[in-house]
Amino acid sequence: MEYPKTHNFTLKYEDKADGGPPLVVHAIGPQNIVKRLQARELWGGRRVGTAKYLERSMYQSIFPNFTVTHVDKPPCFLRKFTPDGKHFIAFSSDQMSVEVYTFQGPEAATHLFQSSGTGYQQKRRRLDPTPDGLPPRSCAVPWGDIISSDDAHPRSQFIRKIAFETFFKLKFRITVAPPGEQLNRECSLFTDDSNYMIVGSATYIQDDQAHPQFHQMYRNNESVEPNSRFPLEDYSVHLVDIRHGMLSDTVHFGVDKIYLSHNQGIYLYNQTLAILSVQHQTVHIFHVGDGQFQPVRNIGRFCHEDDELVLSSAPLFRSNRPYEDVFINTLKHRLLVFIYKRAIETKDPADLARFHQYYEQMRKLRIWKMQLLDEDHLLLKYSSAEVVTLKSAEPNSQYCIFVIYNITETNILAVFENTSDRLVDLFEGFSDNFRNNFMTQDARYSSSPANNIYSK
Repeated sequence: MEYPKTHNFTLKYEDKADGGPPLVVHAIGPQNIVKRLQARELWGGRRVGTAKYLERSMYQSIFPNFTVTHVDKPPCFLRKFTPDGKHFIAFSSDQMSVEVYTFQGPEAATHLFQSSGTGYQQKRRRLDPTPDGLPPRSCAVPWGDIISSDDAHPRSQFIRKIAFETFFKLKFRITVAPPGEQLNRECSLFTDDSNYMIVGSATYIQDDQAHPQFHQMYRNNESVEPNSRFPLEDYSVHLVDIRHGMLSDTVHFGVDKIYLSHNQGIYLYNQTLAILSVQHQTVHIFHVGDGQFQPVRNIGRFCHEDDELVLSSAPLFRSNRPYEDVFINTLKHRLLVFIYKRAIETKDPADLARFHQYYEQMRKLRIWKMQLLDEDHLLLKYSSAEVVTLKSAEPNSQYCIFVIYNITETNILAVFENTSDRLVDLFEGFSDNFRNNFMTQDARYSSSPANNIYSK
């Protein structure tokens, strides 16, 4: 059967040989870029919520046809583009500063690749007259669809030398890290409007410095014990103004452990920033607005903002240090109560017996990772202290539980073990919500709908 050239509908082909069910041939839209542009102008998003996906699907018809390898770059660590694509971010070689480059657009280097032939696929061609400052043209340059380091032609070497500065112009070099600290070049987050960037820096506590006091290392009864594989550091989280090239705000965390690499310990959702202190088992919530980190609350020992004030009013706890607390901290208490009530509701004596059997094991669990599902809900991953402090050789194979916590209502909504089938179903159905640093509601349309039936 021959299909029509314009696949704008679904065809059904009846296989009469075996009498089986009809074979459904799904339609494939036109791939021509001109037709896609015309369809977008005439129809736009045909279904609600597909506008972002429609914009990104345009790039399926755009592909690179020329490559330049081994391009010379400045002495820095190249990182990523801002979400709006207007700036490119890099870290200085000493990891003390953030470099902001302005992207000149894909057509910035057009004059470097002008040709009098029919296309780049030609192996030999005559070059057009070059702008001032370029090496003289050659009558026969062995160009294919790539310029590599093996190409010794003077023009090819010149293109590799100036390609980066042609596409990117240095706009700002912002000194961010305080003396003694270094930026983590694998840690960077952006606000929705691409005006601010969040980066982190850290420094090890040197042996020649004054050793931290005991109550600096153990600030509550949930604090974990550091070791050689889990050393404590001083951290700083910075808010960088990309528009004006300045450092807007900084928040410090001394004698702590925060996983900055790959943004594991910090998470940004819209204007809400969450920072996980693994050492002190506390989630710090900030609001990012007006160029400042505005503290909202700390979740761990307490969940409500006024819990500490209420506790300090009691004479019995007024002079006690947090590490000497005899009661379970608020977040852990809510977790244990939720598991207990769930065991009671099943009306199965075995569930209640299992709760008492593993009570001490659950009480010793510590927060290992976290992320924001939205501005009001946290996903927390609990595991044993050996896993959290990196003592375990295979941490991903150890027992752990996942907790969904409502920040505003300060209650636990659900608890899943790492072997839960229900958790797998949720992850498969809403996979984009579990992606690392899911910042905006529109970000889910950048991924394929094939992995999320609820985005179609």
